[in-house]
This record gives sequence, C-alpha cells and structure tokens, in this order.
Amino acid sequence: MSTDEKNVPQDELVSPVQRVRNDWRALVEKVSYKAIVNNIPFIGYVVLLCVLYISNNHRAIDMQRDLNNKYKDRKELMWKYMDAKSQLMQVKTETQVMKEAESIGLKPSVLPAYKITKR
Repeated sequence: MSTDEKNVPQDELVSPVQRVRNDWRALVEKVSYKAIVNNIPFIGYVVLLCVLYISNNHRAIDMQRDLNNKYKDRKELMWKYMDAKSQLMQVKTETQVMKEAESIGLKPSVLPAYKITKR
C-alpha cells in the first residue's frame, strides 16, 4: 500500500458495487429473524397503537351515528311540541272558550264583575 491509501478512510476505498452490496446486507440484517426477535417489544407497541387507533375510529363513527339519530328525534319532538303549543293557544282564545261554554249550557255574564270585601 502506498502512503496515499493509508491516509484515505476505509469507506472511500470501497467501490460503488461493494457499497450497494454492503447496504443490501445491512438491510437484510435489519429484517432478519434476530432483528425481529430483538424488536418484539417495539413491534408489539406499534401493533397496540394500531389497534387502539382503529377501535377509536370505530367508536367515533358509532357515536356520530348515535348523535345524528338523536338530532333527528329532537327535531321531530320539537315539531310536535310547536304543533301542540299552537293548538293549545288556539283553544285558549276567548271566542273558542265561549263556543265550548255554550255547548255545555253556560252563557257569558252581562253584568260586570264585582268585588266582595270584608268589613
């Protein structure tokens, strides 16, 4: 070896083909059985996060469906309430009360009301 080759780092002496092979070997080592066994806790953690994410999405979708159904029910009940309220207001009018009273035999008073006082 010459003095120039001794001063150059080892990475620069590697040809591009050897570098690709080394990269491929490093990738295979990362994905090898030993690497997977060493990373089981991390893989389990990632799987747990995925399961939690999926279940949370399902729960959110179910909750949104439930809220939509409750909103429709609320809307229907509000319309029923407004209908009953308007019918009650119509029944309470003076002319309606007089018609109902005449049907059972009552007549409106022609004399003004008077107040009874205690002496």
